[in-house]
Amino acid sequence: MKYYTSLRPHVTQRIELIKKADILIGIPCYNNMETIGHVIEMVSSGLYHHYKDLRSVIMIADGGSTDDTRDMADSTAIKPWQEKLVTIYRGPAGKGSALRSVFEAADRLKVKACMVVDSDLRSITGDWVKHLLDPVMVQDYDFVAPIYCRHKYDGTITNNIVYNLTRTLYGKRIRQPIGGDFAVSIRTANFYMNQDVWETDIAKFGVDIWMTTSAIVNGFKVCQSHLGVKIHDAKDPGVHLAQMYRQVVTTIFVLMGQCYNYWKPIKGSEVTPVFGQNLGAEPEPVSVDLKLLVSKFKFGYKYFDVLWKKVFSDEVYREIQKTSKMNVEDLNLDIKIWTRILFEIASTFNKWKHNRYKLVELSTPLYYARIASFINDTKSMNSFQAEEVVEENAAVFESLKPLLLELWEKPLENHYDTDPELDEI
Repeated sequence: MKYYTSLRPHVTQRIELIKKADILIGIPCYNNMETIGHVIEMVSSGLYHHYKDLRSVIMIADGGSTDDTRDMADSTAIKPWQEKLVTIYRGPAGKGSALRSVFEAADRLKVKACMVVDSDLRSITGDWVKHLLDPVMVQDYDFVAPIYCRHKYDGTITNNIVYNLTRTLYGKRIRQPIGGDFAVSIRTANFYMNQDVWETDIAKFGVDIWMTTSAIVNGFKVCQSHLGVKIHDAKDPGVHLAQMYRQVVTTIFVLMGQCYNYWKPIKGSEVTPVFGQNLGAEPEPVSVDLKLLVSKFKFGYKYFDVLWKKVFSDEVYREIQKTSKMNVEDLNLDIKIWTRILFEIASTFNKWKHNRYKLVELSTPLYYARIASFINDTKSMNSFQAEEVVEENAAVFESLKPLLLELWEKPLENHYDTDPELDEI
């Protein structure tokens, strides 16, 4: 079914009554009754203290919550001279449809700036509003990415994949390319809204990295802003993140194919402008199950061994094989091998005509191995020391970019994309 608008009629009518606003803050949500009220209160307070003279709208874009999220959003009081919209968005389930509805509302209201924050935040303060919006409202930036102080085991997909690849490919050191909390100018929001992606797989977990990449590649003015500690509903990578890994990595690989001519000549990376200060607070611990990660990797090795041998180079396969024999506390999939794994999958992904998504799926156990390795490498470190390891790992990715270019332009010798074993995954 084709959705020509993500807004329901009652929301369109409300927008027509409001007519115009200066700021729109969107809050995508789904079953967040425990936190949605606090997020709305902090957003409202921030708007009141920092943009009191401007007209603001807070929009809760719900994915059809089955708990009391919308009731909580409806009943949460906001400051005077602010408007609140609570709606179930139209379109495929996922964050992308929620963002589409927010961008569409921003366009109809002709706002100057649009900000989005996650609905499960516990550490959000009113100052987040100023930190994200000021670069757009005052400095004329188009895309403001967040910088958080996060626990070393929070954001494992960002720390081990997304930051490294974004920096290596596009030459921009954007620390949180899938941060979830960001601000954009109206020209950026209009650009996003008019792209033909909202009913594709990108409009799920992949929408955040698509927005960041699109902002860079299309020449929008990009910066970052410190928000302080991020406390939210953190997820154990061994339990909750397999689907997110597959969707984010798939989106990155698709974008690599689309943007090849852009990233091919880029060498090294540059610091993206940063606003605000890192206050240096130690975030609260995030629990991870190291034994579960290792067991899932070793189970994957038994299950995918034959396919991994076909898909990866001999050197990479031998290192995977060696890693599979290590015990829990010593397991270490070297960062250079992990980089090569992602580079080899990415180049093969963009050459295969069939089963491309199966290729990403069979790499999931290797993600578990890399996270287990990172845990073992940093177990005696605090989060600030572990951050230095993240930066060192990103530098390894950059140093191996010539290998990625070589792999990308090398003809595919073995076409395993039609292997019937892949269909059984």
